[in-house]
Amino acid sequence: MSTIAKNDNVRVGVACLVTYRDPKDNQTRILIGQRAGSHGAGTWQLPGGHLEMFEEFETCAQREVREETNLKLALKDITMITATNDMMHSDQKHYVTIFMSCRIEPKDIVNVKVMEPHKLQGEWEWVTLDELKQRQPLFSPLQKLVDQHDLSFLIA
Repeated sequence: MSTIAKNDNVRVGVACLVTYRDPKDNQTRILIGQRAGSHGAGTWQLPGGHLEMFEEFETCAQREVREETNLKLALKDITMITATNDMMHSDQKHYVTIFMSCRIEPKDIVNVKVMEPHKLQGEWEWVTLDELKQRQPLFSPLQKLVDQHDLSFLIA
């Protein structure tokens, strides 16, 4: 018998790998921030949030990235990568996380700012894929993505 209340449901989260290619060194950089004030506080995350009723994945990624980072993503540039099944037993939470990707132009990175300071420790940061893999601790859905999926297409 389950110890989880009957009204608890699996939630859907959408996270977006926002990237750009740095013209100085030709490296692809990924936008990450450190969570605050929620489950997973202190872990490193991608911009994202909850999927709303009747919302497309791309629209959710666009909305969440705008709300959290001030970046305006073009819907046509947002693509789905994969999904993970994330059971966070210690927090009594269960999510399906939809991972999206969007490459922006280097000129657009100046628009990044913390829009929800109560949800982020410090500032948004741009890291390489190798730096992302070394950053600890990662938010559990992001850790699962890094551990179980080949992300080398991001740097191609």
